Amino acid sequence: MTDASTLPGQPRGQVLSGPATERAVNVLAPNASAMTLDGTNTWIVAEPDSDLAVVIDPGPLDDGHLRSVVDTAEKAGKRIGLTLLTHGHPDHAEGAARFAELTGTRVRALDPALRLGDEGLAAGDVITVGGLELRVVPTPGHTADSLSFHLPADRAVLTGDTILGRGTTVVAHPDGRLGDYLDSLRRLRSLTVDDGVHTVLPGHGPVLEDAQGAVEFYLAHRAHRLAQVETAVEDGYRTPAQVVAHVYADVDRSLWPAAELSVRAQLDYLSEHGLI
Repeated sequence: MTDASTLPGQPRGQVLSGPATERAVNVLAPNASAMTLDGTNTWIVAEPDSDLAVVIDPGPLDDGHLRSVVDTAEKAGKRIGLTLLTHGHPDHAEGAARFAELTGTRVRALDPALRLGDEGLAAGDVITVGGLELRVVPTPGHTADSLSFHLPADRAVLTGDTILGRGTTVVAHPDGRLGDYLDSLRRLRSLTVDDGVHTVLPGHGPVLEDAQGAVEFYLAHRAHRLAQVETAVEDGYRTPAQVVAHVYADVDRSLWPAAELSVRAQLDYLSEHGLI
């Protein structure tokens, strides 16, 4: 879900189904919209010499897309061994139960309501399938249940909607919280500094080659927007709708309802910190 303009970080241009790193292949869902950019990126992740793969975010309930994910894996000589969810929004998770039927896999997620099987996901979990290692990184903020997955072997991180390949994400009030989101961005920045992560594999939009640059842009963008909202309130714009019309005047009006969710989260943050 996006609310702003192009990111730095050298995106790889047009979003296409296909390999993105040595271990990650994208299958693009046909659900393009203002809120999903080119569509949802469904990621197939596997060790090159393994016959087992992990799928992250099977996407919407679109049988053609779900079967395309299975076919893509099978053509590469791989069987889906596990399904993971970055969060529960329908464009990422609605097809998970049907995908589990097609593949016979468990579905692991932070939210128990989204799981199929006994195992969930938690901060610090290390997932290993067919020699592949994924590390669970808690990144709440866009939603309370948002997770990212660190892929150390490719120096990459799969971010769901926490960082997008183009634009910036919505902190979806009331489930999303801005303070949590800022902490999540700082956690991702630590991965770029301490663990050498340089590639963002987002839930929407193109791959980003400069992970640290993308995180820094997001932090700067949030600080800028927050200052604008604070100033708008001081200038007499009181309701979220009034603030959106003033602060987000440069944003396509079709995105204003999403922007209002972000403004509500920003107003909560400013109030909690005694700034308004």
